[in-house]
Order: sequence, then structure tokens, then C-alpha cells
Amino acid sequence: MSKCQVCHGKDGLAKLPDAPNIAGQKEAYLVKALIAFKAGERKNEQMTVVVKGLSDEDIANVAAYYSSIKISVQVPP
Repeated sequence: MSKCQVCHGKDGLAKLPDAPNIAGQKEAYLVKALIAFKAGERKNEQMTVVVKGLSDEDIANVAAYYSSIKISVQVPP
């Protein structure tokens, strides 16, 4: 999880301009995306390196964690 936090932040809000916010994202989507990066079906050098060492259980845990983060949207006045 610490590797994820470098780009996506502990709270799921991106620390880098190229990284997406993943807080509150659907768990199934995150699992599918991580598996696709690991299989080489999605291309991103950094993500490929990070997911390479993740087990299926790790992927499930990361997806569950980030999907569980509640986000709120503030509408401007």
C-alpha cells in the first residue's frame, strides 16, 4: 500500500498530476484495472512495476481500501 500512496496518496487523492484520484472508486473497477496492469493489458510503466509484486490478495486489499474511502464534493456557491 505504501507504494500506492506515493502517487495516489493515503487518502486516494493524487499527489502527482498524472495520477488519478482513486478514493471512492468502485472496488470491482480497481481490481480489474490492477489485474490488467499486472497482465500487461493496460500500459503504464510505473503501475506495471508496482503491481508486479502484488498477489491477488494484495490487489483485493488495495481495491477494498481505496474504494472504502468516502469522498465529498463541494458545490461552489
